Amino acid sequence: MKQTIAFRGTKEQEEKLMAVIESHKGQEGAAIPVLHEAQEIYGYLPIEVQKMISAGLDIPLAEIYGIVTFYAQFSVNPKGKYQIGVCLGTACYVKGSGDVLDKVKELLGIDVGECTPDGLFSIDATRCIGACGLAPVMTVNDDVYGRLLPDDVEGILAKYKD
Repeated sequence: MKQTIAFRGTKEQEEKLMAVIESHKGQEGAAIPVLHEAQEIYGYLPIEVQKMISAGLDIPLAEIYGIVTFYAQFSVNPKGKYQIGVCLGTACYVKGSGDVLDKVKELLGIDVGECTPDGLFSIDATRCIGACGLAPVMTVNDDVYGRLLPDDVEGILAKYKD
């Protein structure tokens, strides 16, 4: 079951977004730079933000949504305070990263691309991060954990629980 977090934009964020939209209004190809800046402001691009951009740039919402869902650098889901990445590159996968990912999902009760309801953790399946000698590898923000077994996951996550 997909868990969603209610959109909680602030007035300050909305004012920043409106200033960004205004600075790009009427420019050819304005949608992508505005979307990038909006994601910097909000951390992701929920439908509420997409609607503001659509109205502000006078671009159909379907076009904005198409851009957001086409490009991998955009996210329609919020990211957690702690962003977990489990490498599914060949070396990691062969050494069991799929089982590590399954354990992370089981312990957090969310799937890849989702965020825990408390906003603490999100999970992404990544491609090679260049630490093949440490396979299988998991990252939590900038921290790298290697040579993992599924049984290691619970202890690692415990370090980040506030």
